[in-house]
Amino acid sequence: MLSARAQKIKPSPTLAIDSRAKAMKASGVDVINFGVGEPDFDTPDNIKEAACKAIRDGFTKYTPVGGIDPLKDAIIKKFHVDNGITYQREEIIVSCGAKHSLYNVAQALYGPGDEVIIPSPYWVSYPDQVLLNDAKPVFVQTLEKDSFMLKPEALEAAITDRTKSLILNSPSNPTGMLYDKKTLEKIAELAVRHNFYVISDEIYEKLVYGNAAHISIASLHDEIKARTIVINGLSKSHAMTGWRLGYAAGPADVIKAMTNIQSQSTSNPTSVTQKAAVEALNGPQDFVSVMRSEFDRRRTFIVRGLNTILGMHCMAPNGAFYVFPHTASIYGSRFHNKTVASSTDFALYLLEEAKVALVPGDAFGDDNYLRISYATSLEDIRKGIERIRQAVQNLMPAT
Repeated sequence: MLSARAQKIKPSPTLAIDSRAKAMKASGVDVINFGVGEPDFDTPDNIKEAACKAIRDGFTKYTPVGGIDPLKDAIIKKFHVDNGITYQREEIIVSCGAKHSLYNVAQALYGPGDEVIIPSPYWVSYPDQVLLNDAKPVFVQTLEKDSFMLKPEALEAAITDRTKSLILNSPSNPTGMLYDKKTLEKIAELAVRHNFYVISDEIYEKLVYGNAAHISIASLHDEIKARTIVINGLSKSHAMTGWRLGYAAGPADVIKAMTNIQSQSTSNPTSVTQKAAVEALNGPQDFVSVMRSEFDRRRTFIVRGLNTILGMHCMAPNGAFYVFPHTASIYGSRFHNKTVASSTDFALYLLEEAKVALVPGDAFGDDNYLRISYATSLEDIRKGIERIRQAVQNLMPAT
């Protein structure tokens, strides 16, 4: 019989949608895949060459569990230059992806009776990682009219003497929103006053558009830095999803506990990937700017297109590569003998009838929306919008 822990969780819906879309494509169906959160760019050649050189040089053995010193130093430099934060090696851990870093944090901090505040909409893995570590996710709803930012007064109302941490994701998956400095300062004040940790997931940090600017909450002052674990990685910024490398920075005691936990699970991240990561962080950064500019172009196009579809409206995000259109006005519509009653129904309808794969908002904690990734070609975005438009037009209104 499976453990109670294993029975608490469900597979990632984003990966499930992506898997189904790929299976349909493999069988010859022309599917537009807006489901997966993965850059459609290739990893830059200089990073690939660093990995090849590592293999040729025989750098294929075990490394220190928490990462090699040259990579830790590159990460420390990145935090200093990009975020104005100073860390030491003992405050850094390198893991097998940012998701792995988040799980290590959960293992190190959470236990029975602990509460973890998660603003909703949220990335799908946050609640399950909390549940896997016997703690309780506490959801606080955010609203589109507030740009999906957690309001400090709503956060304060959710805090109890069991609150262990708050998970912040800026820029956000699924909404693409970005926290401003004023809001972060108020959140930091509450974290310090009530003495809980902030888990700051900044994996989309490099993908920010227009006049918006990313600010790490750990950069505000020493008191909040001492209570913050920053999560980041190279999957989104350098198109290295399959390389599996993420990292965390935080208080030395927390990082030491995470390293001990990692030593009993995966041991070190792949040696070759670590060498590639050093080049990614220390080498030319032109690729990041090129990718960001292209995502910005797609962002403008998809927001404009979605806002012309009857029954949908879409806020322009200022980060990441997702849009989160409101679709609840369409619920209740019918197609043949079926009723589109939820975001899941609508997503399945679009996949089956329009051959467009995207993720229902229910998976992210808000059934009124769908998540669409624009990490695909402009041509696919154009085709996908037209397919969605036609599919919506084919629906019969509720009776």
